[in-house]
Amino acid sequence: MHCPNCGDPNTRVTDSRDTGQDIRRRRECVRCGVRFTTYERIQHATLQVIKRDGRRDEFDKQKLLRSVRLACTKRPLPSGALEKLVDEIENDLQYLGKAEVPASVIGDRTLDKLRLIDPVAYIRYASVYRDYSTLDGFVEEIRQLQVADSSVADSDVSQLSLIPNEYAVPVKRTGRRGRRPSMTQPLDGSPARS
Repeated sequence: MHCPNCGDPNTRVTDSRDTGQDIRRRRECVRCGVRFTTYERIQHATLQVIKRDGRRDEFDKQKLLRSVRLACTKRPLPSGALEKLVDEIENDLQYLGKAEVPASVIGDRTLDKLRLIDPVAYIRYASVYRDYSTLDGFVEEIRQLQVADSSVADSDVSQLSLIPNEYAVPVKRTGRRGRRPSMTQPLDGSPARS
């Protein structure tokens, strides 16, 4: 690694940290003593997206982020949630291990993740992705979303407990919540005060 100050190729690593996505290295130039930071990242193979009309384009993370941000405009989402969502989608696509992925796979994964974080953003994204030509398409999509949400809520109610009752440790209740020391006899054994 060349020093950004003097250009000397002799630098040494003084600190190295794994940040999850990359490795941060703190370096120092042997010649001039300037300290600087470098980042080491895995370079994934370029992912090609197969469009509906058969064209192939390079996957653009920023383009996906823009479309998701547009769908989530004025929605109460925590900061960084959309970037995390797009990172998860990109990781899922890389995990497939394919050089080319149909655009429909990206759209479906985006819809699945948006459904979990915000139903309004989900409908907005679906309206552009699925290109509804009539109002009936919107109504049907909302109806399916409501049915899916109600079935999830019903399954949560009927979910079995993690530990069956037969293995639960019974709690012994005595009626008293604790024992107070007697005021007539101190705990240390000394005579009582009046």
